[in-house]
Amino acid sequence: MAIISSVGSAQALDGREAGLQATHQALNRLGANVPGLAIVISSHQYQPREVLNGVSSLLSDTPLLGFSSPAGLTVNGQHPHSVVVALLSGDFQVETLWLPGYAQSGRETAAKIDQYTSARVERQSVLFFADGFNGDAEQFCNGLPTALDVIGGLSSGDLHTGNTYQMLGNQTGSGGLSAAILRGNVSIGVGADHGWDPVGNQFRITRSRGFWLRTLDGRPASEAYASLFGYPARDWAFPPLSYLARLYPLGMDQNDGMVVRSPIRVEADGSFRMNAVVRDGVDAFLLVGSRASCERAAKAAAQQALKKLGDAKPRLALVLVDVAWQMLLKAYPGIELTAVQEILGESVPIVGGYTLGQVFTPDEEAKPKFLNQHILVIVFGEPKE
Repeated sequence: MAIISSVGSAQALDGREAGLQATHQALNRLGANVPGLAIVISSHQYQPREVLNGVSSLLSDTPLLGFSSPAGLTVNGQHPHSVVVALLSGDFQVETLWLPGYAQSGRETAAKIDQYTSARVERQSVLFFADGFNGDAEQFCNGLPTALDVIGGLSSGDLHTGNTYQMLGNQTGSGGLSAAILRGNVSIGVGADHGWDPVGNQFRITRSRGFWLRTLDGRPASEAYASLFGYPARDWAFPPLSYLARLYPLGMDQNDGMVVRSPIRVEADGSFRMNAVVRDGVDAFLLVGSRASCERAAKAAAQQALKKLGDAKPRLALVLVDVAWQMLLKAYPGIELTAVQEILGESVPIVGGYTLGQVFTPDEEAKPKFLNQHILVIVFGEPKE
């Protein structure tokens, strides 16, 4: 049975109407085919319950998962204050898991996914969305087995309030993880890259605690950045600089290459609020992005995904882009999608959103990796007969 997909998007005053219109559009484009999976990307400005009411009123018991984002993405570019719905139809099976305790323990959440999937012997992939402000994604990744293909992203929203949510079926909330386990006649190819490069400035991480990076070279983190960029340290604790700090992440050399770690915001005491733990005593490089390097990264990620897809025909691309890309490419909204489309071809529908981190499994022998600042291209394909 062929894999068929469709995408719909809508903007409305309330979430129910936007969800209803986007789903109606996607169903019309799917024709007589029955959807086997629905992916929903919703503006954080909507009430999630209203969005779900609108979407599920047309999809009945179709497996559904989704997340909040500052803007949805399609081949037509960015869609702020909107709902975007992607439908996938074909000869595959989907089971869903709602794990509300992700923010309390990434390790326990990983153990539950491991327990659920280890009961099956056939090939399976896990697509998930989790809270981007709360919870330890790195701990979650380390708790997963190496043989499981896990891909997904961390939901984003209002950086000031930390407002974000996840959706699954008729359930929604913050601090949780929604997962879909896919089995059967569907291929998945995944690629990831980032458009940030070292600029020569190096720091020693001298004090950190949990998700807070307190000092660089013995000074409050904001003072270290103030000396580089010329803005007073106190200004980094207020918008817009408190959020623009994500444009300037830190790169740390590890055994398997450079790891990128990005601030979510700068706190009043000058510390950086991260969503991954960084260790004291590590040397970190300042990284800076550009339009050209982001376009190259988007194309590279799409090429990786196609390569991993093998002989399968691409039918839908789910693109999860770090929120830093939205900030950096503000004058060129959606340009990363154009780069992805250039590689995949104009016939492949694209859906996506902005996230606070991305997760993918590099190969069958590796554990899933938690990424900051990347673009993750997930391509669903129709296997060759």
